[in-house]
Amino acid sequence: MRSTRPRLALAVLPVLATVACAGQPDASVSESAPPGIPSPARATELLESTEVAPTGSMDGYDRDRFPHWSAAEGKNCNVRERVLIRDGSDVSTGEDCYPTAGEWDSWYDDGTWTDPSDLDIDHVVPLAEAWRSGASAWSTDEREDFANDLDGPQLVAVTDNVNRSKGDDPPHEWMPPDESVHCGYAAAWVRVKHDWELTVTSEERAALLDVLRDC
Repeated sequence: MRSTRPRLALAVLPVLATVACAGQPDASVSESAPPGIPSPARATELLESTEVAPTGSMDGYDRDRFPHWSAAEGKNCNVRERVLIRDGSDVSTGEDCYPTAGEWDSWYDDGTWTDPSDLDIDHVVPLAEAWRSGASAWSTDEREDFANDLDGPQLVAVTDNVNRSKGDDPPHEWMPPDESVHCGYAAAWVRVKHDWELTVTSEERAALLDVLRDC
């Protein structure tokens, strides 16, 4: 998928495109989850076909090597603002597209917020994790596409301090505090890794399989 992804394809694609890529989405995930999460069974299939490799080097990594919050569909909107609009309810925006009102339920911890400054937009697969699992070899354009991926379950609005507790940890080191979303989180992680042809470590793969088998 990485090699064929259109340059900055930031508008939401038709549902059929999502289904074709990841299989039937999981209808059991909560409304606060990002779009395109596959079922546990489909996620297991995707994981089985994802390359296993040791953790790569962090040499040369810098967050700025993944240009993020690029311009997106909608007047004056960037990707961060599009995610806030998508993930909130009754969202109003100013002329600059930044939300001025709304309500957001955080997928990771079931917190509810009315001030968008209480939210971070999380990269489900963190940028540093992507770097050490294959993205270090990508072009800047490819890394920009990854950091602004609205097509799958890579971006989600969540409580800021919960997101920061995650850092760039993989699933065998961090999972959302709300255990009820572990199945969806694992499936989302797998889909992003698979779609972008990123590798998983043996520890990461084992942790993901343990979660998915219990779903």
